[in-house]
Amino acid sequence: MVPQVRYTKNRDGHIAYETFGGGDLELVVAVGPVSHLEVLREQPDAERFLERLGRFARVAVFDRRGMGLSDPLSRPVTLEEQVEDLEAVINAAGFQCPALLGLSDQGRTCILFAATHPGRTRALVTAGTAPYGAAAMTPEYAGSLRDAVEHAWGQAQLIGVLAPSRKDDLAFREWCMRAERLSASPQAMLNLIETISRADVRDVLATVQTPTLVLHRRGDRMVSPTLGQELAEAIPHARFVELAGDDAIYLLGDVDALADQVEEFLTGTHSEQPSDRILASLLVTAIVRSTERVSALGDARWRELMVRHDAVVRRQFDRFGGREVKHTGDGFLARFDGPGRAIHCAVAALEAVGGLDLELRCGVHTGECELVADDLRGLAVHIAARIAALAEAHEVLVSRTVKDLVVGSGIEFTDRGTQALKGVPGKWLTYAVQ
Repeated sequence: MVPQVRYTKNRDGHIAYETFGGGDLELVVAVGPVSHLEVLREQPDAERFLERLGRFARVAVFDRRGMGLSDPLSRPVTLEEQVEDLEAVINAAGFQCPALLGLSDQGRTCILFAATHPGRTRALVTAGTAPYGAAAMTPEYAGSLRDAVEHAWGQAQLIGVLAPSRKDDLAFREWCMRAERLSASPQAMLNLIETISRADVRDVLATVQTPTLVLHRRGDRMVSPTLGQELAEAIPHARFVELAGDDAIYLLGDVDALADQVEEFLTGTHSEQPSDRILASLLVTAIVRSTERVSALGDARWRELMVRHDAVVRRQFDRFGGREVKHTGDGFLARFDGPGRAIHCAVAALEAVGGLDLELRCGVHTGECELVADDLRGLAVHIAARIAALAEAHEVLVSRTVKDLVVGSGIEFTDRGTQALKGVPGKWLTYAVQ
């Protein structure tokens, strides 16, 4: 169940927060620059990360003042005021001595709280945090950020810096645009930029007595990992861990790796994630020459076309009993109980998108996968994707495994020969559906 949003009153207004999870450990999560508690949970990566934390801790997460569901502000706030807001949430949640997890600039808020309230801080974790605000925003980046806020707020202009792994995912871009609009007005965001740029905790780092873990992604383009190392070196006995990935929004990407580090640091171990091995027939679809079409149509018309494309393809999933696993930006990964259903769905999708003046390439493979939550992992997923990449426009390409499994179904194939699949051992026989 989605946690109920509650409010606590601080000096200048109300702060929206929610609590969830179980266990004896108390944990407060201070989300980075842009937040909206309800919109945040619409993003599967963020929902999964919070769900992971809730397995081992009683968690409180909140919208900072001026953001999301909290009261708006007409001025920048000080770092000290943000610490007061954090304390108000801790008190409202009924926590006595919680661990603190600060994402991006909110790591500085948690650092200052830990330094000034050591008796109320069990442990401290930061992710993507610099010791001072100006370090996270070079004059060039700060200028582009302010320009994007003033002239294109709500259009996800900085997705290439904040979430490069998802920059070609149109569904994610749509979510980002909505998250920006609902999290803050342009002026509220400009106020926050001012708050972030002048925050500085370098003078208090040496006084932090709390056990501290500093996490940073290797490819973070907004805050360099060297600044995370600088932060860890200045805090007595702090531990620094560099994670793979390049998303500066730490609630996206490989959130399991992030959650594993947090859980192990706070509890001494991390739980094995429940998984099941299943045999699934996988269908991967992709739009042919999507980059060229974006250039020809422009972003706005392309987004409209993608909304129609997604609806058309999802209708075929419903017709043939497919379950969508993930949206890949210009296509889908879906699973079926049998390869015949996957092939018939792929052929129907090819025909259906023709009415939109689009062409698809599709790949089908059947193999054993690891089912983790609603996601599929394993070699079979990579094989299906590589086969789809080899398909021609308006073609369904399948592996020999699929061909052998549908013998007697009436489906006919053309031999496409033996192929080397990038990153997959051996040679693979492929066949095109007639």
